Amino acid sequence: MEFETTKRTKMYLEQITDFMGKHVYPNEEVYHSQLNEGPTRWQVPPILEEIKAKARERGLWNLFLPESQRGAGLTNLEYASLCELMGRSPIAPEAFNCSAPDTGNMEVLERYGTPEHKKEWLEPLLEGKIRSAFAMTEPKVASSDATNIESSIDRDGDSYVINGHKWWTSGIGDPRCKVLIFMGKTDAKNPDRYKQQSMILVPRDSPGIKILRMLTVFGYDDAPHGHGEVLFENVRVPAANLLLGEGRGFEIAQGRLGPGRIHHCMRQIGVAERALELMCQRSLQRVAFGKRLAENDITLERIAQARIEIDQARLLVLHAAYMMDTVGNKVARQAIAEIKVAVPNMVGRVVDWAMQVHGGGGVSQAFPLAAMWAHSRTLRFADGPDEVHRRQIGRLELRKHS
Repeated sequence: MEFETTKRTKMYLEQITDFMGKHVYPNEEVYHSQLNEGPTRWQVPPILEEIKAKARERGLWNLFLPESQRGAGLTNLEYASLCELMGRSPIAPEAFNCSAPDTGNMEVLERYGTPEHKKEWLEPLLEGKIRSAFAMTEPKVASSDATNIESSIDRDGDSYVINGHKWWTSGIGDPRCKVLIFMGKTDAKNPDRYKQQSMILVPRDSPGIKILRMLTVFGYDDAPHGHGEVLFENVRVPAANLLLGEGRGFEIAQGRLGPGRIHHCMRQIGVAERALELMCQRSLQRVAFGKRLAENDITLERIAQARIEIDQARLLVLHAAYMMDTVGNKVARQAIAEIKVAVPNMVGRVVDWAMQVHGGGGVSQAFPLAAMWAHSRTLRFADGPDEVHRRQIGRLELRKHS
């Protein structure tokens, strides 16, 4: 395995580091103040669109799409360090048009969409003019087993009629959200449980879509992006909006979730690095009981352990990226599952230690640590809970010995 940084990646790293220092970090507080100043939090702070325009002018745009002429043409391994850098700021991924769920949805459209789908939805997404959402999880069933999903997609002439109750539909609160990818059953009686599901493109303004409420994550509303509980009642869309064909929803899901999972983990390494920096800076500044916190053995031990665990997790992520590039997402599924368990758990520990060093301020809005922890903890559910990934890892490991 060759983890050496390519010349192309080094170029992007230098440019992104410079851009983050000049336009992203200095505007994080501006972003949040603008978000809170408007008549509603469900609006896009103007500063974000300004940053996006500058990033696009510099060619720091759509870096995530592998094997595509529409992106930068980077491999997963090349993109890993860039995505990590973006993960250091909550506003950076969107600034470079590399944020979820749009990246996953764009990959779906690039891989499985028709020319018409790409023209109508992929091109404006790649231009950063619109945003999207992904409707899969349901409140009435354990969606960690996606075969449980009850929502229906029924053919009616030249249309499909959609009915279902979804939640954690991330992105639907954004006023720029124009399209959803919806997962439901087109053939509930198929004896093969993995061929009952399909995915279909649903325009956001389709009649019958009702947001019941926006969900909070440990009290955070994640505006203007948000996570909605959504009712779909007799939502009618053209039959041509079906992706790939009936019964191929799981096939699409695996193509989408592999990159989505590793992108989350790449960004999380950046979160952990920033938390460790904050912990070190705070420990050198604060004095308790006559000495700096950095002089306490327990603080040194936690800083050291954080450094060890971050470096371990990064190597696991790079290994998974290398596997995806060389043997494909399906063969790399164990490596992807491993990082999906290891990385969010690691970040939770590192951020927790950083909060302890910050004292009461660490759980307040005075520092980004509380939000970091909430997001990292949530990622132990997103794209499959820890338990599902451990189950898969265990089964794949046992196959080597059967």
